[in-house]
Amino acid sequence: MRWHGIGAGRACILASMPRHAPHPHPKEAQRKPPYSAEKQAPPGKEKQMTPAADHGEKNYTGNGRLQDKAAIITGADSGIGRAVAIAFAREGADLVLSYLPEEEEDARETARWVEEAGRKAVLVPGDVQKKKYGQKLVETATKKLGRLDVVVNNAGFQRTYDDVGDVPEEEFARTFGTNVFGTFFLSQAAAEVLPKGGSIINTCSIQAYEPSPNLVAYAPTKAALVSLTKVLAKALAKKQIRVNGVAPGPVWTPLIPSTMPKEKVKEFGKNTLFERAAQPAELAPLYVFLASEDATYVTAEIYGATGGRTPY
Repeated sequence: MRWHGIGAGRACILASMPRHAPHPHPKEAQRKPPYSAEKQAPPGKEKQMTPAADHGEKNYTGNGRLQDKAAIITGADSGIGRAVAIAFAREGADLVLSYLPEEEEDARETARWVEEAGRKAVLVPGDVQKKKYGQKLVETATKKLGRLDVVVNNAGFQRTYDDVGDVPEEEFARTFGTNVFGTFFLSQAAAEVLPKGGSIINTCSIQAYEPSPNLVAYAPTKAALVSLTKVLAKALAKKQIRVNGVAPGPVWTPLIPSTMPKEKVKEFGKNTLFERAAQPAELAPLYVFLASEDATYVTAEIYGATGGRTPY
């Protein structure tokens, strides 16, 4: 009876786990480098990724953690955004999906997975740099979904340069406009309608703590997001809205082969303790946790998922 009880308990735990990794050992859980270094035009396409990215299509099982909630996800067409959308939908949430117009094909594929999970997917293309677009996303959520409970600020712009002098002024501004201004504009608009217990989750980065010299525009935006996350958490605590961040390390998304040098793409993630890049599906459970009632005492926190690279 004792062994039967342990077995039954373990089975129950496994059944409630949201994600089942392809392999239980971290180094073998996903493919290691070398990866294909075939260059893509920015912002990149999911279908051109080699190896194909894992967004949890085959291995994420929801358990009602976000049942009948409504969320906005920016950068929802691909990468972490798609993985979070699939996870949220399988946890029971309806979604507003934000993306650039040129990312329509990938966004529709994300929507297909959301609808396959039996949830609503509202597609709203646009540029998060524009304050009115952030307001439009919030208005769409309240009108089309009837409410707004969670905002995931995931949209990001990145380019690499070997020489600081080569960074164009307009590109430096766009990086901050997308990564920082866009996050603030949407959070500002959402704060007006999010209920008590609402959640804002910002995609930060290891680059906030360990910046790469060829990401001279991108890295400081992520440092700014860490500070913005913490100050918003304090400012919105009186409304009982929680604000947290996720700081990924190297993640295999279209942004990598479309913006990084070939030699870095080929060995991407090899400098982590697990000697590989993360797949988007490995990040999604963190967002689910932070969006759910499991995290009612969590705010102003930055959760790292860096393969051991967080320097503290």
